Amino acid sequence: MDEFEVAIIGAGPAGSSAAYRLAKEGVNVLLVERANKPGSKNVFGGRIYSYPMAGTFPDFWKDPPIERYVTQENLVFMTESNSVTMKYDSSSPHGVAAQSFTVLREKFDSWLAKKAEAAGALLITGTRVDDLLWENGKIAGVVAGPDAVKSNVVVAADGVVSTFAQKAGLRKELTSKELSVAAKETIKLPQETIEDRFGLSKKEGAAYSFVGYASGYLRGGGFLYTNNDTVSLGVVVSAEDLALKRKEIFEIMEEFKLHPSVQKLVRGGEMVEYSAHMIPEMGINTLPALFKDNFIVVGDAGGLLINHGYTYRGVDLAIISGTSAAEAIIHARQKGDYSKMGLSAYPDILRKKGVMKEMVTFQNTPQFLQRARLFTTYPKLVCDIFDRMYTVDGTGKEKVFDICRKELGKVSILKLLRDVLGGFKSM
Repeated sequence: MDEFEVAIIGAGPAGSSAAYRLAKEGVNVLLVERANKPGSKNVFGGRIYSYPMAGTFPDFWKDPPIERYVTQENLVFMTESNSVTMKYDSSSPHGVAAQSFTVLREKFDSWLAKKAEAAGALLITGTRVDDLLWENGKIAGVVAGPDAVKSNVVVAADGVVSTFAQKAGLRKELTSKELSVAAKETIKLPQETIEDRFGLSKKEGAAYSFVGYASGYLRGGGFLYTNNDTVSLGVVVSAEDLALKRKEIFEIMEEFKLHPSVQKLVRGGEMVEYSAHMIPEMGINTLPALFKDNFIVVGDAGGLLINHGYTYRGVDLAIISGTSAAEAIIHARQKGDYSKMGLSAYPDILRKKGVMKEMVTFQNTPQFLQRARLFTTYPKLVCDIFDRMYTVDGTGKEKVFDICRKELGKVSILKLLRDVLGGFKSM
């Protein structure tokens, strides 16, 4: 029976960051990935916020597989036939000062896992962990096929559905109310075409968030991120809404892709990859326990994701949670105590690094985003106002005030005011 100080399940951003931090401290760590190559089974929108990277990897900006630095943000309200876009251009320079960047997970996760391996972690790919190893009622390692591997601590970095967080008894199986379903296409386009079409310079990138018809008017939205010579296009939809409306995610994705406003952005492209995955929508109010004796949960497995309403943040929190878990384990190692009490520094470290503070700040956002009219009534309202503003048909042009007054008269002003106030407070 092999023995390690720490066994980590999953070589995504959370698992590899934990392995890297531990290995740098001389901890004997095993990093197990079921895919043949880290990242090949991992799915996400395409953007990573950069602030945790430089602190975790001192030489981060030297050689990361970054596609583009995001310098352009777009928020798009959509109906079946038209759209209204709000655009923000950032003057931030590239490189270290970049707020966020786009990546392809297979390249980025492989790079991150190699960093952990170079630091001294043992990376094993193409191996599925089947179960937790138990001794005297406590977690004592992992089981992979016929092999059992003992460890002082097991770190679960196995994604949103986290079989091992459930096996450890830290949470129950997630319901459709706590999940969204995401589908994404990677579309091949020449680099020059992307830069001309989106108004970008070399290495500059654009990010789009779509509301309304993008998700079939269900709770959710669409996204688009520009890479070097591909575009990541996708939708995120409430799993509960999909079940209630008996809709399939691929249907919504296809309708979104065929919208005239989207076609202008991706026309002439070739789809080279299609993927789908689940996204946790729990928020801090329903966050599961993150650790127990000899066991810690990190990243999506612990529900550590923030939905601001106009963007998702997951990878940056995954990286911070991975390094925080590693620091808690290092602290426990110094004491020789891997019990729940010995690992109790984990949530404190997360708080010091701002993760819990931000999740508390946006704790009411998941509840606010349950309001269906945010994805039906208001996108249509915005598009209808602009449609009337720019329509000249010879019947007499109305003032903007009159147009807005008439369109707003079609909705409940009381609900609108509540939603505006609720949005400012929660988002």
